[in-house]
Amino acid sequence: MGYAKERAKLEKLLKKLDVIHTFDEKNMAVLQDVHENYSHTVRILKNKAPELFLSLYQNELQAVKDGRKAVKESIDEEPRQTNFIAYKEAIIKALEDTINVTNETV
Repeated sequence: MGYAKERAKLEKLLKKLDVIHTFDEKNMAVLQDVHENYSHTVRILKNKAPELFLSLYQNELQAVKDGRKAVKESIDEEPRQTNFIAYKEAIIKALEDTINVTNETV
């Protein structure tokens, strides 16, 4: 079963994150958009092949959700910036892990 379409979506999302380095409303909106698109794509993959993608859906997606929550709960600038970077890194890790699984199943 090929996953080229989903892999292409994930790779496109990963490229969107290259220009994001600091917290501001625009960058947060980009991260949230990538998060939502990743969530949708990993859900599709999980439904197609639960044995391959269920753990990514449960673990990686939860880590991304936790990162988003931490940013939203941050009040001061320094913790918000730190949590923002952690949120971005969680999304990148989730995207890369999912892309790797799609590559391994070709």
